[in-house]
Amino acid sequence: MDAKHKRRMGVAGAVAGLGAAGIGAAVGIRHLAVGRVRLRPDPDADEPFGSLRGRPLTVTADDGVPLHVEVEGPDDAELTVVFCHGYTLNQDAWHYQRRDLAPRTAAGERLRMVFWDQRSHGRSGRGPLEHATIDQTGSDLYEVLRATVRPGAPVVLAGHSMGGMSVMALADRHPELFDGGPDALCRVRGVMLVNTSCGDLAEMTLGLPLALMKVVRPIAPSALRGLGRQARMVDRARVLGADLAFVVTRRMAFADKHVSPSVVDFLEQMIRATPIDVIAEFYPELVGHDKAAALETVGRVPVLVLVGGRDRLTPAAHGRRIAESLPDAELVEVDLAGHVLPLEYPGVVTGSLRRLVDRALPELEEEQGA
Repeated sequence: MDAKHKRRMGVAGAVAGLGAAGIGAAVGIRHLAVGRVRLRPDPDADEPFGSLRGRPLTVTADDGVPLHVEVEGPDDAELTVVFCHGYTLNQDAWHYQRRDLAPRTAAGERLRMVFWDQRSHGRSGRGPLEHATIDQTGSDLYEVLRATVRPGAPVVLAGHSMGGMSVMALADRHPELFDGGPDALCRVRGVMLVNTSCGDLAEMTLGLPLALMKVVRPIAPSALRGLGRQARMVDRARVLGADLAFVVTRRMAFADKHVSPSVVDFLEQMIRATPIDVIAEFYPELVGHDKAAALETVGRVPVLVLVGGRDRLTPAAHGRRIAESLPDAELVEVDLAGHVLPLEYPGVVTGSLRRLVDRALPELEEEQGA
């Protein structure tokens, strides 16, 4: 392969990720991210990203795909929080929440946390092409709940991006979980939706001019499918577009110009670990996702909606739409934030989740005392 062709493939790999998830163009530029680009001190340089682990568990999805799950906290805890990560990421995207929530909440030993990797992401097994759907991820979440939560026990669900869509798909298929009935698998007592949407993502512009997106949008799915069929070559090529990838990652995923280069690098590693064919398989589902009808069910419990004012992938208007549709929702908008609030503004996300947890626990006490 000549140098000119290699360069084209490097750019193609970067653009493939951009078209799929905006942030998917981040590729092998760790040295650039943590060194040459940032000369200022990096407060997160020594953060042990990706090293926080819980008790491992393999949960089998209803179609046989093995899902990697990790559990932290006592099995007899009063409340379980289940974390659902986003597209092209894995459960480590909740690093700061995993690190900070349990020690700093009033829950103490009363709190248990469950993290899982969506199918075909992270340590979970690959699913068939026809099951790369949001409905299937909702079914996967149901199996995770079945395997990790005691019958009838209370649960808080936290979903980022595609993870929030999985929560909506769960509500669409299993509304009984949100009704608090005694015969339900578990009782959802609160939901946190971060950087997500209930539909109409086909209209997103990724911050590009609308005229350009009108040209790109119709060809993106077929282009990604073509790249997916050449997965090995494209994944090798993704490491060649380093400088472009770093610029695109910071622009598409983050809005804070002072974001830690170590955080950008951590995000890049998660995205790079997601094969291009997986990106291609799920992309049409995200664009065609529509779970607006499920909001009525989600709204039966307290809901926190967090949005980034400069989110290019699931714009703030999508989160506002969700919050306005729910009778008991709190909207938290961070004006100078992008699409990865759990990493860009972790304190806001953790603090919001802590409030939701602390709100659920007194309700449990009232029920127990009744």
